Amino acid sequence: MKISSIAKKVFVNGEDWSTEPVERASYYSYFAGQNMIYTLFNVCLTTYLLFLGIDPIKSATVMLVVKVWDAVNDTLFGVIFDSIKFKSGKKYLPWIRISTILIPIATILTFIIPAGSSQTVKLAWFAIAYILWDTAYTLCDVPIFGILTSMSQSIDERNTIQSYKSIFTYAGVGITSTLATVLVSEKVGMNYGMISVIICVVAFALMSPASFKLKERFHAESEETFTIRSMFSYLFKNKYLLIYYIGIFFYNSLSIGNAFTLYVSYYLFNSALFSLLVGAIGTVPQLLIALWLPKLIRKYDKMKVNRVCLLLYVILSFITWAIGYGNVVVYIILFTIRSIPLSVLGLEMYMFTPDCAEYGRFKTGTEAKGITFAVQTFMAKLTGSISSALGLFILGLKSVGWQVVEVGSFQELEQSGVTQTPHALNMLWLIFMLIPAIGGLLAYIVWLFYDLKDKDVQVMIDCNTGKITREQALSLMSKKYDIEK
Repeated sequence: MKISSIAKKVFVNGEDWSTEPVERASYYSYFAGQNMIYTLFNVCLTTYLLFLGIDPIKSATVMLVVKVWDAVNDTLFGVIFDSIKFKSGKKYLPWIRISTILIPIATILTFIIPAGSSQTVKLAWFAIAYILWDTAYTLCDVPIFGILTSMSQSIDERNTIQSYKSIFTYAGVGITSTLATVLVSEKVGMNYGMISVIICVVAFALMSPASFKLKERFHAESEETFTIRSMFSYLFKNKYLLIYYIGIFFYNSLSIGNAFTLYVSYYLFNSALFSLLVGAIGTVPQLLIALWLPKLIRKYDKMKVNRVCLLLYVILSFITWAIGYGNVVVYIILFTIRSIPLSVLGLEMYMFTPDCAEYGRFKTGTEAKGITFAVQTFMAKLTGSISSALGLFILGLKSVGWQVVEVGSFQELEQSGVTQTPHALNMLWLIFMLIPAIGGLLAYIVWLFYDLKDKDVQVMIDCNTGKITREQALSLMSKKYDIEK
C-alpha cells in the first residue's frame, strides 16, 4: 500500500465526522510521544533495575508498594477531574498541558539513579522517582483518552481514531524499542540515563501539539461532583466496566514477557539486538491491521473480534513455549503468526472504555468520564507493575539461581563474563512465553460475560447527547440491559 494512500485513509474526514485532519494528527502525535516514554518503562525498566545490581525481590517489592499510592492517586484524580472547573471552561486540555511537561521530567529522574550507591539509596531514589512518574502519568492518561468523547459523538469516528492512532502508538513503541535497544546493546554500550534524556526530548516534541490543536466540542449538560463513596457506587453499577477490566487485570498482569524482552534476546538468542529483528517482522502486520481494523469492526462487533484473536494468541503462545527457543527459525515463524492476533488485541484494548463510559451515563444518568478513564489508567499502571514485579519475584527466587551483577549496559554485561544456568534460562523462557498465555486464557473466560454491543452503544450516545429520547433508545436496543428507568 502506497504511503499517500495510507495518509489519505488516516487523515481524510469520514461522513458526519466532527474532527479535522490537523486535530487528529496532533492526537496521533501525542500517542507517539506518550508511548515512547511508556515503552521506556514497560520494556526497559526491569532491565535497568537488574543492571543496578539490586536484589530482584527488593525491586519487585518497591514496585508493588508504590502501587498503594497509585491506588490512592488514581482514585483521587478521578474525583478531582470530575470536580475541578477551569476558568477556560475546558475539562481535558489543562491536564494534558500540565502532564506534557511533568512526564518527561519524572521519567529522566527515574533513570538517573546514582551508580555505585548503596542498595538502600537506589531503592529509595527509585521509589520516589517512580511515585512522581506514576502521578504525572495519571494526569495525562485520563484526559487524553477522555477528550475523545468530547471531540466526537460518533462511535464510528471514535473507533476509527482509536484504531489509526495505534499506528502512531506503534511508531512510538518502535522508536524507543529501536533506539534504547541499539544504544544499550553490547555494540554501543550507552547507559539508560543518557537514553532517557534522548527519548524524553523527542517525546516532548511529539506530545506538545495536542495541547494547542485538540478541541473540546461536546460537553454533558450536567455533571455530578463525586465523593469516594459515590464513585464506588457508580463503579459497581457499571457492569461492563468491571467485567472488561477484570479481564484486563488477568491479561496484562500476567503479560510479564515484555519486561524481559532484552534479557531473553541476550541470553536465549545471543544478542540484545535480536529483539529488533523479531520486532521489525511483527511491525508489518501491526500497521496493516491498524488500517484494516475499522472496516472489520464495522462489520463485526469488536468484542467478538477480540475474543477470537485472544483465543488464537493463547493457542500460539502455548505452542511456542512447548517447542522452546532452540530453533530460531521456527520461533521467528511462530512469533510472526502470533503477532497478527496480538496486534488486534493491542489495537482494541482501550476502545471499550469510552463504550463503558456511555453505558454508565445511560444507565445512571451521571456523567463520570473522569472516574471511568481513571479506572483505565489505574489498571494500566497497576498491571504493568504487577507484570514486572512478578517476573522479578520469580527470577529472585533462590531455586531459580539467577546471577545479578551491577553494569551500565549489555556491553558491560558481556565484558563481565556472567552466565546463567540452564535452569535459570528455562525459567526466563517460562516467564516470557507461558505465563502470558495463562493470563490470556483467564481474560478470555472473563470476557465471555461482556455482551455490550457496539450498535447499542451508538444508541446510548444518541440518547446521552439528546438526539433521541430514552424511550426511543430502549426500543432500539438489540437486547435488554440491566438499565434503570
